[in-house]
Amino acid sequence: MLPLNNFVLFAEIMDALREVEIGEFIGCAMEHTRSGSDILVRIDPGEEIHAALRELADDLGFDAAAITSGIGRTRDNQYGYMNEEGVYQRRPLDPPSELVSLSGNIARTENGDAFTHIHCCWSDDDNNVHAGHLFQATVHVVAEIHIRIMDHASMTRCPLAEFELLGLEFD
Repeated sequence: MLPLNNFVLFAEIMDALREVEIGEFIGCAMEHTRSGSDILVRIDPGEEIHAALRELADDLGFDAAAITSGIGRTRDNQYGYMNEEGVYQRRPLDPPSELVSLSGNIARTENGDAFTHIHCCWSDDDNNVHAGHLFQATVHVVAEIHIRIMDHASMTRCPLAEFELLGLEFD
């Protein structure tokens, strides 16, 4: 067993670490591995999930993919739902939270930009669940996401007049 002064020192170190962004220790960049149509991507601290996945789609040159799962820990989260009038209602989830589920798809807009549509579920530090449409999430520790590329599919996101949403169209 550690002497009491070692516990105090440990507590002081942990308090100091909480003040520093985790990404300052890691210094990594997003990485992925591919097996056939399957990609497993690791997104690192400080990276925003939508931006990282759009960058991956552009780097690998795919136009259609299913985001089948995702886990990790994120912060500066913004999520919500679409109300009866077709307008998104946004909610913040500011403290870092466990990303326990993430799914969606990646398509292209009419002008060729990568577009991500993601829904997810978090558990906060009190084990309360928060879920809905993902507007933004910054990786706090790590995010690990599985993507399945759909090589022979053509998916395009187009504006819908009655909703604040880009609808999914298939060619």
